[in-house]
Amino acid sequence: MRTLAITVGDALLCFTFAVALAVPIKENSEVSRDKRSPGWHSEPEGVWEKKLVWKEDWKQIWKTEKKLIWKSEWKKEKVPAWKTEKVQQWKEEQVPAWKVVQKPIWKEVQVPIWKEVQVPDWKKVSKPVWKEIQVPVTKTIQVPEWKKNFVPEWVKEGVPGEKYLGKDEHGWEYTSHDLWRKKLVWKPVWKKIWKPVQKQEWVTDKKLEWKDEWKQIWRTEKKQAWVTEKKQEWVEEKVQVWKTVKKEIWVPVQKKIWVEKWKQIQVPVWKTIEVPAWKKVWKPVWQKVWVPIHHEHHEHHEHHGWDK
Repeated sequence: MRTLAITVGDALLCFTFAVALAVPIKENSEVSRDKRSPGWHSEPEGVWEKKLVWKEDWKQIWKTEKKLIWKSEWKKEKVPAWKTEKVQQWKEEQVPAWKVVQKPIWKEVQVPIWKEVQVPDWKKVSKPVWKEIQVPVTKTIQVPEWKKNFVPEWVKEGVPGEKYLGKDEHGWEYTSHDLWRKKLVWKPVWKKIWKPVQKQEWVTDKKLEWKDEWKQIWRTEKKQAWVTEKKQEWVEEKVQVWKTVKKEIWVPVQKKIWVEKWKQIQVPVWKTIEVPAWKKVWKPVWQKVWVPIHHEHHEHHEHHGWDK
C-alpha cells in the first residue's frame, strides 16, 4: 500500500507538469521553419513538441504472507510407572487337629405296623326296576251336536182392500184390488256341528322303583403286625481332621503410578514474513515528437503564433 501511494503521487505530479508544458515549443525559426519559394519542393514544415506518455514498468514490492512453521515446546505429561510395594495378605495353612464326630450305625428293631386286610361283608344296595302302571290322561275328541240357526227368506203375502194409485192426464182415477207383496222372514234351520270334548283315558306307562338287595363286598380292615426294621443310631468317635488357619504374610505387589515428565513436542504456528513480488506500474515519460504544420491556399488569412 505504501508503494501504491507513492506511485499515484508521482503520477499526479507528472500529470501537473504535463498540463503546464503541453503547449507548442517555439524553437528557432531557422531550425524549425524555413520559408521557401512556392516552386521549391522540400520537406513538410513542422515543430518539435513534447508529449507525455505512460510507459509500463515492473517494480519490486514486498508482500506479507503467513508461513506455517513448527515450534519446539515443552509439555508436561503423566506417564505410567510401576512401583513395588508390600501389602498385607492372609495365607491359609492346614494344621492337624482331633475332632469328635457322630457316626451313624444301623440296628435291627421290631416295630409294630398296621396292615390292611380284606374281609367279606354284606351290603344292602337299592337296584332300580321299571314297572308298568296305568296312568289317566285327558284326550280331546270331536262329538256331533245340532245347532239352531235362522236364515232370511222372502215370502209372498196378500194385501187386502183397495189401494189408490193416482190419476191420469184425463182425470181418471186408478185403483188396485188384491195386491201381493214380498215379506222378509227368518226361518229356523238345524245344522250339524262338531264340538271338542275332554275325555279321560288310561294308558300304560313305566315307573322307576328301587328294590333292596344284599350284595357281598370286601371291606378293608387294619390289623397290627410286627416287622423288622433298621434304626439309625449315632455314636461318638474321634477322627483326625485338618484345620485351616490364616497366617499374616507380606507379599510384593507392582502398583501402577503416574509420574510427571517433560516432553518436547512440535506445534504448528503461523509466522508473518515479507516475500518479494513484482508489481506492474505506469511511469510518465516525456517524448519529443515531430508535429507537421499544414498550410492552407489562402496564405493572407494565416495567423501563426510566432508571427505576432
